[in-house]
Amino acid sequence: MIQGTLFDAPITLQELESHLWEAANILRGSPVARTDWKSYILPLLFFKRICDVWDEEYQAMMEEYGEDFPDEHRFQIPEGNHWKDVREAASNVGTVLQNAMRSIEAANQKHLYGVFCDAQWTNKERLPDELLKDLIEHFSALNLSNKRVASDVMGDAYEYLIKKFADTTKNKAGEFYTPRSVVRLMVDILDPQEGESVYDPACGTGGMLLADVAHVRDKGGDPRTFFGKLYGQEKNLTQFGGIPHPPCGGVLHLQRPQPAST
Repeated sequence: MIQGTLFDAPITLQELESHLWEAANILRGSPVARTDWKSYILPLLFFKRICDVWDEEYQAMMEEYGEDFPDEHRFQIPEGNHWKDVREAASNVGTVLQNAMRSIEAANQKHLYGVFCDAQWTNKERLPDELLKDLIEHFSALNLSNKRVASDVMGDAYEYLIKKFADTTKNKAGEFYTPRSVVRLMVDILDPQEGESVYDPACGTGGMLLADVAHVRDKGGDPRTFFGKLYGQEKNLTQFGGIPHPPCGGVLHLQRPQPAST
């Protein structure tokens, strides 16, 4: 078990992967179908990450300046919509959680619109308060700040979850997970260079675009030259909601395709 609230040592990828998969085990045997596990676990992962990074930024500003500067946070968290507020909810937890996620999306529309997807948080027949509280407490044991979990570790753990979900459901898994070896082969063939623009019209979770960044970095190039030049599009809302916007630092431009005009 990771005592995320007690220790400041970085969390290893193996520790994070194990803890995240335990979240799936909490849902095992529940009314939530296996095919829907990712629709609940991934948004909770992103919500916790955003809040922990916000706390980290707040603490740093208080130590250096003695006050908080809201505009200096990467993402805005409206008052009353922090992870801690949801954790303290005594009843109707799903409603409190859903409102918090929607408020954060609204306050960060440029980067977080739709990131939390459309899981049925308020459906108590599928996700009763007791079960949702178990999930929230499980994630509360993790400190997902940048100091504890580097962006590359976060991204690798996210990809691990996607693969596990694909292996578990075995139902159209190719729609939301492409094996890393295949992604690497395609990127090596494309051989993207510093500063080039890259567009993926069916980006899924954005893994191939991130692989372009890694490709350039591994060859000694500067991945910062990709800033604002990676583009992805995805029609599946569940897929789109799972795209790891927070760890990407604004490098990716991702959107849902708009209906064709008639």
